[in-house]
Amino acid sequence: MSFDLAVLAMADNANTDSALAMFSTCNSRRHPEGEPDHRIVSFYEELRSRFPDSPPFNETTPWMSMPLNTGIDHVIMHLSFSERSTPAIEAIMELANMHNLVLFDPQSDEARFPS
Repeated sequence: MSFDLAVLAMADNANTDSALAMFSTCNSRRHPEGEPDHRIVSFYEELRSRFPDSPPFNETTPWMSMPLNTGIDHVIMHLSFSERSTPAIEAIMELANMHNLVLFDPQSDEARFPS
């Protein structure tokens, strides 16, 4: 089993509804292209330095799908529904907050905003 989490580069006035709308756009074929948001680039580089999403793979990886789904304004992660994902979830939460990104849980449509 797996579950998803997403980090989204959004404006300071973002709310849960706008996070849901952005997540939907990120999963669509109508997603905009352009220059990657520097917050997303930094988040992704730091996350994959801790939890690689490219070979060689090992049995302790938290990812159920690799490489991670990245775009100019998002990273969507498919995680294992097991204890091996706990350190990755903690890192995702820490890095999202550090890089001023919204953490979105599409299973519950809940958003966590940077503090």
